[in-house]
Amino acid sequence: MSSLPHAWMPAEQAGSLSASYQRIRNATIDLTRTLEPEDFVVQTMPDVSPTKWHLAHTTWFFEHFLLRPNAAGYRPFDEQFDFLFNSYYYSVGQMHLRPERGFLSRPTVRRILEFRNHVDEAMTALLDSTGDDPEIAKLTTLGINHEQQHRELLLTDIKHVFSRNPMLPALRDTPAAPHGVAGDMRFVERNEGIREIGARDDGFFFDNETPRHRVLLARHALGARLVTNAEYREFVDDGGYRRTDLWLSDGWAAVQREGWDRPLYWSEDLAQEFTLGGLRELVPDAPVAHVSYYEADAFARWAGARLPTEMEWETAAEEQAIKGNFLESGLLHPSPNPVPKGEGEKAPSQMFGDVWEWTQSAYMPYPGFKPLAGSLGEYNGKFMCNQWVVRGGSCATSRSHIRASYRSFFYPHQRWQFLGIRLAKDL
Repeated sequence: MSSLPHAWMPAEQAGSLSASYQRIRNATIDLTRTLEPEDFVVQTMPDVSPTKWHLAHTTWFFEHFLLRPNAAGYRPFDEQFDFLFNSYYYSVGQMHLRPERGFLSRPTVRRILEFRNHVDEAMTALLDSTGDDPEIAKLTTLGINHEQQHRELLLTDIKHVFSRNPMLPALRDTPAAPHGVAGDMRFVERNEGIREIGARDDGFFFDNETPRHRVLLARHALGARLVTNAEYREFVDDGGYRRTDLWLSDGWAAVQREGWDRPLYWSEDLAQEFTLGGLRELVPDAPVAHVSYYEADAFARWAGARLPTEMEWETAAEEQAIKGNFLESGLLHPSPNPVPKGEGEKAPSQMFGDVWEWTQSAYMPYPGFKPLAGSLGEYNGKFMCNQWVVRGGSCATSRSHIRASYRSFFYPHQRWQFLGIRLAKDL
């Protein structure tokens, strides 16, 4: 079974491969239209990469893995870029240190845009002539999905950059979230049984979603919706950040070391939060975002619940259509999603979009997992240690990029992504 089929091109990825490539590449640039050159170069912490680095690295991916080996007569744009914009592919060479990406005033933003145009012209020619070749199509589809991942990172990284500026600038004038009342937290009961999880052989998927395999589920219940700002504020007001009994040992150490007393981007008075649209009033019924695994776990314990396993999450998500608040909505922030009366007992809502949902599952290989051959095997497999699985996508995720089997992962202390909470209970 191939782990990179090329027949899957929904929504944004629809049409010819060449058209899909151009559409997604252009959409990345569109996200940066309101930025000034000075905005492209800032790095506020090691987890954040400058905007211009994202634009260059995604371009490097296509140049290195597609154009250099497959485009006859292709001339690399700049040989130094192979070192500057490699990320973590040690099998193809050394790279500039990640924490020092913000040290690079050169190459300029203009030079990187020229790099993108150079590669885009060559990729268009390659796809127009060889796009039907299965290997070219598979690698291009992987590159497209890689670009979509970095579009989300570009947004969350520039959000962190702007949040550290006393002027609190906005990326754009985003619309206000639709009004909604979340209502009481309800739980959806789920039966025990043997189920299957993992990618099906009917579209694109990453290697870490394979192989599809059977899992045993005990009876459990999932929260009918995501945890809201109002509910999390109750945790804060109740002294949640001061109660040692709620925290994992490493989590309590992080709280003490970092001085955490509220989610990232919340104001000290808990009344406002910083968004990609600037400083906004905290919306009580919107899903809480930008919390670490440690905070999610502590909140769940405070609430008399736990976080779901990724098996519980995926088997529930497979039963639902993929709909929600994604990048395409333009909100760039989690939105209230009230559960209609009576619906909470049937199926959980908000499974996709708004925020990535922490699970209590460590990011580990599935039984029988085999990474991609060659350098691309470094894409996922080597990170299967000390990280935790998140599911469902966020308000910065492209709709065409997500699926029920998608596994993303972060270290438990990280919270600059749109990371939120769904509760679960044993029955």
